[in-house]
Order: sequence, then C-alpha cells, then structure tokens
Amino acid sequence: MEHLFIINPVAGKGKALTFINEIKNLFVNSEKKYTIKITEKPGHATEIVKEYTKKGSLRVYSVGGDGTLNEVVNGMVGSNSSLAIIPAGSGNDFIKSIVGNNFDPKDILIRTVNGKVRLADLAKVNEKYFINISSVGFDAEVVYNTNKIKKLPGISGKLAYILGVIITLFKYNNNYLKVDIDGHCIETKSLLTAVANGRYYGGGMLPTPNAVIDDGQFDICLISEVNRFRIFRFFPRFIKGLHGNLKEVSFYKGKKVTIECDRDLPINIDGEINKVKKASFEIIPKGISIVVP
Repeated sequence: MEHLFIINPVAGKGKALTFINEIKNLFVNSEKKYTIKITEKPGHATEIVKEYTKKGSLRVYSVGGDGTLNEVVNGMVGSNSSLAIIPAGSGNDFIKSIVGNNFDPKDILIRTVNGKVRLADLAKVNEKYFINISSVGFDAEVVYNTNKIKKLPGISGKLAYILGVIITLFKYNNNYLKVDIDGHCIETKSLLTAVANGRYYGGGMLPTPNAVIDDGQFDICLISEVNRFRIFRFFPRFIKGLHGNLKEVSFYKGKKVTIECDRDLPINIDGEINKVKKASFEIIPKGISIVVP
C-alpha cells in the first residue's frame, strides 16, 4: 500500500509541518512507499488528491485541521482510496467521532499508519461533499468570526469559538426557514440548524451528541428563535451537548434534508463558509473508507 501525506503548512499555526520529520523517521527502514505533499493554496489539497488517487488505491493522510480534511475528502470521492486523519489543526473535530474526545496525539501517526480501515457515511450539500457537520444560521456566522479570531497568537480553538459567539451576538438576526426532512416540512424562525454526520465541531462543541458516522442517517439539530439575552445561558449547555431538553431545541434523523430561506444564508461546511438561499443535503451510506488508529 502506498501512503500519501497531504500537509497544510498553515494548519495549527505550523503544527502540521512538525509531522514531516516524524513521517520520514517512521518510514526510514520500511519498504512501504510514501509521498509527502505540502499544499500551497486553498483548494490545493483537493487537486493533489484527485491527481494521485486516479493512479490507484492509496491511504491518504490529511495532516491539518478540519478544513484540510474537507479538501482531502472532496479529492477522494469516487476513488478506492482510504482516508486517514492526522489532527494538526486548531479544532480537530471529526476524529473525535472516531476515537473519542480524549485521544492522545503523541502517537497518533504510528497508530494511524498501523490502523484498520472501516466504512463511514459521506455527506453532500448542493455540489460539495463533507464528512462532519454543516450548519446554517447563527453558527455559520460564528464560524466565520471564529476563523478570523483563531489566527491570532495564543488563541485556542475553543476560546476562539467562544469569542466568535460573543461577537456574533451583537449583529445576528434569526432567519425564517423552511426545513424539509425526508418529506416532513417545518417552517420556523431559527437560530441555527445543524445537519450532522459527526458529533463535534467548533473545537469540541456537541451540537448532535448522539450522531453516529456509519448509521446511514443525518442527525439534525434545529434550534428555533432565541433572543440575545437567552443565548448567553443557552450556549454553555450547547457546548457540552446538554441542550436537548431546552424548549427551543428539536432533534431529528433523516437521509435527505433541504433548507430554504428567502435571503442568502451563511452556511458552514466543515468549517468553510459560503452563502446560499437553498441547501440540499444527502447522506451517502458507507460512502467512504476511513482509517481507525
């Protein structure tokens, strides 16, 4: 098996680059073939992975954060390659749905190289694939602000997220949404709606604490209108995944989800932000092979 390492040099403020020597040392006395590629621009990981996976089946390692992971996933779709994750970003959320929240990163490289492959679900929204969580509304605005804040020195993923929430509070308005889940239509003013394959995002937050990455379904967390003052009390429970019994929160499961609004909405797709009026989601059961450390 050939191993392809995709390294994002800016992930984790340079943390991903520290794995280069570890990779070389790990393979120095091995007959296994490996290639290290360092990305040079946004979207480059997708280009590299598409180029290499056309040639045959590989084990492709995403060495970076969840944004790098999303690019790698979009490059792998339709191939027979398997996805491995070396967490080197500020959030590293999807891997927590595989190994738990308290994994030890010290030996993650060797454990992953020696890991076993399992099938997991793949997700799609409009024309873009994702593997973890997509959301619309307040939370997407938070991610946008968080991405700017976490570039500052000394700011962790979780702290950046909390600061992002506070900044967004002062300018956000709830949106009137039409949400269709497998033919069941809901029309409501919404603070945010998360459509999830994984459990964690935002540096360890738990919007969908019961999500399973290979059950063939999305977990959907729909939060109806919440005023600014209540959000201060609401989000500490949301962060810990303890928001399920709040009156504004509803959970659903489904395979196809459509979210519509009469104006452009920010949409978060594994940490990347776009704006759309309509988002159509589809789960692809067992659509990707992933490596379990």
